[in-house]
Amino acid sequence: MIAETSLKELPLSFVLTSEQQDIQAMVREIAQKEFAPKAAEIDRNHRFPRENFELMAASDLCGLLFPESYGGVGLDHVCYSIAVEEIARACATTSVVYSAHCSLTAAPVLQWGTEEQKEKFLTPMARGSKLGAFALSEPGSGSDAAAARCMAHQDGDQFILNGTKNWITNGAEADFYLVIAQTDTSLKHKGLVALMVEKGAPGFSFGKLEDKLGIKGSSTCSLIFEDTPVPVANMLGKVGDGFKVSMSTLDGGRIGIASQAVGIAQGAWDSAAKYACERVAFGKKLNQLQAIQFMLAEMATEIETARLLTYNACQAQDRGEKFTSQAAIAKLYASEMAMRATVKCVQIFGGYGYVTDYPAERYMRDAKITEIYEGTSEVQRIVIASNMLKGQ
Repeated sequence: MIAETSLKELPLSFVLTSEQQDIQAMVREIAQKEFAPKAAEIDRNHRFPRENFELMAASDLCGLLFPESYGGVGLDHVCYSIAVEEIARACATTSVVYSAHCSLTAAPVLQWGTEEQKEKFLTPMARGSKLGAFALSEPGSGSDAAAARCMAHQDGDQFILNGTKNWITNGAEADFYLVIAQTDTSLKHKGLVALMVEKGAPGFSFGKLEDKLGIKGSSTCSLIFEDTPVPVANMLGKVGDGFKVSMSTLDGGRIGIASQAVGIAQGAWDSAAKYACERVAFGKKLNQLQAIQFMLAEMATEIETARLLTYNACQAQDRGEKFTSQAAIAKLYASEMAMRATVKCVQIFGGYGYVTDYPAERYMRDAKITEIYEGTSEVQRIVIASNMLKGQ
């Protein structure tokens, strides 16, 4: 398979199937035609791209991962990774809206939900008629799920939810929220529950929209629960399974963020290479200067490496293997690579890279969050080391 860029072709040793190539071509056409032209405006106006989500739904992308019996298409995780990458290459905001919906909200319902829950929550999400959000982080805890202080007190056939969740992607725009809450602080991670909460539930409100460095249109806000009733029937698994749900969800979510990081970096490479072919300095086009050639070569090498690590994690997940380490490795490398690549992109653009007339600075701002959400780079190192050192 040849991985196409806007300027030249870079060979991959990973051979995509004809189905995966078709998905790549389809999503690339949609993203470049419909999403890329609006990316700067979405960023500038902090605007949630609802029309982009509706187009993804109409194109069956929301159901890419999920069985046809629940309104999906039933393709593999490599196809999903390709879709996230191609969307991020055009518009990082749209890619995180998509990834949070699929990886973090719909996928856990498929893995942990009952048939009734899948029909109620998964089917409309797979069809894209409802938007999902994942609520784990809190004001006093980010990647530490066991430190959750949002409380769920069981009262008969419902939980009463009280507390706040922070940094929630798709926050004010979603319809369904997968909320990780604590039933008993003395039990720590063994007391956690995973609850599907619907927008409009009594006592459920939103905090202010965050004014972020990048991915500005993704509607990030806090969720506030004040005596919010949630049916016990909306609990994924049982009491105490919330930690398992959150950890397995993060494993899949990290593949999504790795894919996003690859897409952002690829978009930055495309822009930098195009600019280098046009810009003249010291009597030569930039692409004739060895310093610029080396920067582009380093970017391309690292992008290819990150892409292959991400596909490797996808294949492990598709085989039904434990893929925690592969997902963490892909996310760690791809996110830090995206920062290096986008900084180089700004440098190649020079002064023009520092102004909003060109996309270079947006790529750099968008890339930074990939090192933070779904577990910081430091957390990824802990996950990788702890898994690799087991039994040593």
